[in-house]
Amino acid sequence: MSLALPTLLCLELILGQSTQAQKGALPQPNITTQPGSMVLFKKYVTIQCWGPAKAEAYKIFKEGGPEPREAETSTLYIKEMKTDWTGLYRCSYRRGKLWSPRSAPLTLVITGTYAKPSLSSMSGTVVASGDEVIWKCFSKFKFDRFILTKEDGFHAIQNESSTCQDNQCKAIFHRDPVTHTQAGTYMCYGAFNNNPYLWSHPSNPLELEVKECPDGSTRPRDPRPTQASHPQDYTVGNLIRMGVAALVLVVLRVLLFQARDSERSVSDAART
Repeated sequence: MSLALPTLLCLELILGQSTQAQKGALPQPNITTQPGSMVLFKKYVTIQCWGPAKAEAYKIFKEGGPEPREAETSTLYIKEMKTDWTGLYRCSYRRGKLWSPRSAPLTLVITGTYAKPSLSSMSGTVVASGDEVIWKCFSKFKFDRFILTKEDGFHAIQNESSTCQDNQCKAIFHRDPVTHTQAGTYMCYGAFNNNPYLWSHPSNPLELEVKECPDGSTRPRDPRPTQASHPQDYTVGNLIRMGVAALVLVVLRVLLFQARDSERSVSDAART
């Protein structure tokens, strides 16, 4: 008997299951924390996993920690923030027997552990839209890293290694080009590599003002895609894969019918 028919049936089954899996995938949850992701030592913190209303159970994962048990509640309560609670967190939820993909990571850090560094702008605090902004974070402490944040909740803009010279350690942060969305209050923190989630006190705040060009136009923006575009790219990629799988299924069905007709013809010829 020809191997074409069973081979085509097997391929059709595999692709059909793949297409169904794409259609049945659960949306990714969101993970948040209150009062924020940068917490003082021994302060109270809650971590919340946000899934759909029909979610039946949740898991909140800590990177490097043990596998969590599933629970009906979507909230993790931390009564006293300590070093053991710092790190990266993700969460997932269950609907029926299917678990969702894990959320984007949430970084939980302790601040106020060391003396604060200083922050200055090497390009000024008032810039035109489209210009480059350069920040300098520095300290007499030999921090291994400096972290630049924007004061709109936790928003770590950049995390850079430090360079030390003449009893001063520093890191330079670049942002090019800037738009009005980058305007706001910035601070920086120092940290050591042996415990990257223990940060110093925040630096002095630095206010950045971004002005539009006199004619109302802006300079060319960074053509690179932003992180916000990733979910859309992921959805488009899934649609493309589903379309290709459907097209392949159609072709396989045509080949399957042709194989069946060919076998019938051979069988009829054998009878005569």
